[in-house]
Amino acid sequence: MKNWWKMFLVVGLVAGVLAACSGNSGSGGDESSGDEGGEPSGEITVWGWNVAAESMELAVDGFKEQYPDVEVKVEDIGRLDVYEKLTVGLASGGNGLPDVVMVESDRLANYYDQFPDALTNLSELGYDDHKDKFGEYKQSVTQNADGEFFAAPWDVGPTGVFYRTDVFEEAGVNPEDIKTWDDYIEAGKTIKEKTGTQMVPIDIAKDDALYRMMLNQQGAYYYDEEGNIDVTSEESKKAFEVIQQLENEELVLNNDGWNGVVSATVNGEVATVPFGVWYSGTIKDQAPDQDGQWGVFQLPAFEEGGNRAANLGGSDLVIPSSTDNQGAAYAFVEYFTTEVDPQMKALKEKGIFPSLSSTYEEEFFTQESEYFSNQQIYKLFSEEVADIPVANYTADYARAFDTMSDTQASILLDGTKIEDALQNAAEKLKSETGREVTE
Repeated sequence: MKNWWKMFLVVGLVAGVLAACSGNSGSGGDESSGDEGGEPSGEITVWGWNVAAESMELAVDGFKEQYPDVEVKVEDIGRLDVYEKLTVGLASGGNGLPDVVMVESDRLANYYDQFPDALTNLSELGYDDHKDKFGEYKQSVTQNADGEFFAAPWDVGPTGVFYRTDVFEEAGVNPEDIKTWDDYIEAGKTIKEKTGTQMVPIDIAKDDALYRMMLNQQGAYYYDEEGNIDVTSEESKKAFEVIQQLENEELVLNNDGWNGVVSATVNGEVATVPFGVWYSGTIKDQAPDQDGQWGVFQLPAFEEGGNRAANLGGSDLVIPSSTDNQGAAYAFVEYFTTEVDPQMKALKEKGIFPSLSSTYEEEFFTQESEYFSNQQIYKLFSEEVADIPVANYTADYARAFDTMSDTQASILLDGTKIEDALQNAAEKLKSETGREVTE
């Protein structure tokens, strides 16, 4: 993931080779698009991966009840393959692309900036009718500068702090008393003293997830609203000050990659894991024997009464302009992202958390989770969505991810002063992207 942006450096070369190749640009063949005087018909292909692809497969039967003349083929080709094939396909004018593609929210701007005419304008097809069904954050990542949808909002990643109830009880710490990051640090010190358990896992040299959550909850990000480099902001300094203090108090477990986070979670090496809602499924799947030993509370705020909502993760659907069956592709995208039934199936069976606001009125969100200490965890996460601040990922998100992960390592492992490290990061990003640095 860190080297994702480098793929674009070779797109020009690849496109030159593919320009001489032949092949259908979409999967609909010569079928009618269905938007000229009739209902959608024909066949469409949808790309995704893992449980997301499985979630789209779950929606096919319900979709066909409304559109019986459309055949839907969902292909799970793997996350990296989706991005590689999508990049090459868009660069070559649509060669080999399907009719619908799943893209993670923080990657969308990358594609729209590189290939603005290669993604279907969904607003022109009527998607604006659904605008008010989604929170401001989700709208912002799927719309262009003119407020037009170039992607359809799907799942979202409201954040929280997953915690071991048994460890907290042993240390005599009440999670309800943790309102701020200062409270969190003090709780961590007590837990470490009483139980020997560290507070939080961080892949220091490779992933700045905690930093990103802290930025987002403060209404900041790598780049500001104008797309200027904003890593030297006060919000950025505050985030790293908290992370550095956690490290100085020996409350951070420096894990290695995704497997390291999961291992630390399952083995009880950490008392808490701040992450997106989707991590609830990972915990339940990987540690079924810890039923009732987990709970969730909101991210701590930076000051008493401050915002405790942030986002981590999420994905959306795009329709390549090269599709031969735009009508059927749009019908599927609209059904899948704006109807309650497919959203609830994805949540209940695959743990994919919806951004569609009307789903939060379903009884499922008020159910207590036995695994998570009988908490109404989905209600907790759903009530957070409306308060998630907008994040401007830009086409240079991946460059900033690399740079700020390195910056985190510089601060925590090499002892570089926060101000110096952030200034170095800003200058590096300016050199790489040509963007201005916010004063």
